[in-house]
Amino acid sequence: MLAHDEDGRRWPILVWVPGPGTRMVSSAVLGGGIGERAWVVNAQVPPGYARLDPVAHLRTLAEGAGLDGPGVGLMTAAPVADRRCAADGGVEAVVTAGIGVRGWAAVPEDGAGTVGPPRPGTVNIIVSLPVPLTDAALVNAVATATEAKVQALVELGADASGTPTDAVCVACPAADGTPPEPFAGPRSLWGARLARAVHAATRAACAEALTRGD
Repeated sequence: MLAHDEDGRRWPILVWVPGPGTRMVSSAVLGGGIGERAWVVNAQVPPGYARLDPVAHLRTLAEGAGLDGPGVGLMTAAPVADRRCAADGGVEAVVTAGIGVRGWAAVPEDGAGTVGPPRPGTVNIIVSLPVPLTDAALVNAVATATEAKVQALVELGADASGTPTDAVCVACPAADGTPPEPFAGPRSLWGARLARAVHAATRAACAEALTRGD
């Protein structure tokens, strides 16, 4: 864990560096899509973050952390120090959560807006598998992780499918001659392990967010 300055305060950054030869799929603003990535940062920023250059900002934070090459950058107003981790059969998940602005994905077009000061509201999920996956399986893994997140929220009584700014990153080693796994749905071997790890970490992180009130 490192830190950066923003709005006159120090904010923590979670940094993970698996090194070269790691493939990732991510919805992150920096390094999103599918490809080889060498690092992941999950940076805490002030509530109501108003900068219009998040990609450049994340690149600057990565450079300040001594990271170079392609990587994935995520942001959240939730306390990243309160991350929760879980593992299942070699799959590892790390989740940071703020669910103060949670809701269901499909809402009426003319729904009421949020009133009052900005509140933390992002669930960031980072998952690592020890086996290579095909591109299709990587995409499938994102869907499985999302389903596991929603399951955790519903079990907690959060009455939501997530927040408007949730992000996910799934990492696995490059094939290097090893046949990649073709499936990562919740009933496949590795998808089931991923689902259990993400569910456990998300449930713990969101329970902590409910306790904090964000």
